[in-house]
Amino acid sequence: MKTRTNEVAPKHPAIVFRKMGLDDVKDLAHIDRSEWIGQICRIENGQETWIEVGQECPGWNAAQLEELQLRFCSELENGGAAIGGYDGDRLAGFGLLGHRRIGSQNDTLPIDLMYVGRAYRRRGIGTRLMQLLSGEASARGAKSLYVSSTESRSAVGFYRSLGSENAIEPDPEMLMKEPFDIHMVRPL
Repeated sequence: MKTRTNEVAPKHPAIVFRKMGLDDVKDLAHIDRSEWIGQICRIENGQETWIEVGQECPGWNAAQLEELQLRFCSELENGGAAIGGYDGDRLAGFGLLGHRRIGSQNDTLPIDLMYVGRAYRRRGIGTRLMQLLSGEASARGAKSLYVSSTESRSAVGFYRSLGSENAIEPDPEMLMKEPFDIHMVRPL
């Protein structure tokens, strides 16, 4: 790529964001979900505690990837929406908006899945995915998003930086599915 002397060439090609369909389920295998986790959050009796763990969270094994792919397909088949950020043909990150309305007013849609691959983190991909999923949720009449966040400091901090707050009344189904997650709501 030619550049003028006062321009800097981008280090990475631009990430292209697009809606994903059932045919894109194979791309989920591109995501390296691994990360170093220094601290995790626990909420007990309304009190938040941070616990030092210092451990590596590994990538998905074959069974976990298959479960993830089944969940992805089930949500899309039931009316959910997925958006992926692609680096060429490689999926760098994706978010899945769930189909099931939740909350006392039935005006909240869940972020069912969201991952950005390890090599692509801290480049604004997660923020852009949340912006696009928020737009999709608003277009569907939602007033807020429900987030069941992995309890790592990086994940909780990310969602909080976008305006998410701890859910006063966690969704029972989501809580049963992910009991150690930090359940949050983000107004749209």
